[in-house]
Amino acid sequence: MSIISANNIKKTYDPDKIAVHALRGIDLEIKQGEFTAIVGPSGSGKTTLLNIIGGLDRPTEGIIKIADTDISTLSDNELIDFRKDNIGFVFQAYNLIPVLTAKENVEFVMVLQKRSKEERDQRTKELLEAVGLSDKTNKTPSELSGGQQQRVAVARALASKPRFILADEPTANLDSESTAGLLDMMAELNQEEGVTFVFSTHDQRVIDRARRIVTLVDGKIESDETR
Repeated sequence: MSIISANNIKKTYDPDKIAVHALRGIDLEIKQGEFTAIVGPSGSGKTTLLNIIGGLDRPTEGIIKIADTDISTLSDNELIDFRKDNIGFVFQAYNLIPVLTAKENVEFVMVLQKRSKEERDQRTKELLEAVGLSDKTNKTPSELSGGQQQRVAVARALASKPRFILADEPTANLDSESTAGLLDMMAELNQEEGVTFVFSTHDQRVIDRARRIVTLVDGKIESDETR
């Protein structure tokens, strides 16, 4: 069964002025446990597709289903709740809350989910250990390197026990050593715990690690390779 199902997804910006067709009829199925990279040149539509899959943007046409839920039909408030409980996000710019510690950043979504303090503390401890940052619990983002901040972002994405994680150019601001460490960690989470990852990337280091590569050109899928 597919965890993500995109059917005839189209996205047009400024249709009343000069229309920009970002996506031109995308059909895509992602199954549980996949480690997929969506690649393509700048302007190919990969970030737009990721945002639509994640419910951060809505398609002009088409249907997005996450498991059995057609998120195209959800209201804005319903979509916020659905994202909170089902989808983890990792962004290029980390998007950590600067005044919160690593622990507080990771547990933030669990506070929104109204999890108990005991459950939050236990899961946060486990996640920071999993990403190799158990000694950075009380550090704020400004006290962490870029690679460490991105690891906190991955831990935060996992905190809600999402169905899958969407990662938009997660290595763009990282050096080679930090990128290798981050990808090792994600691959381990994928292989040992079955966490599903979908990347939007042009980073060859990410592409080399992916087991499935979906290539977009001009808003269409040009190729879909599993290896």
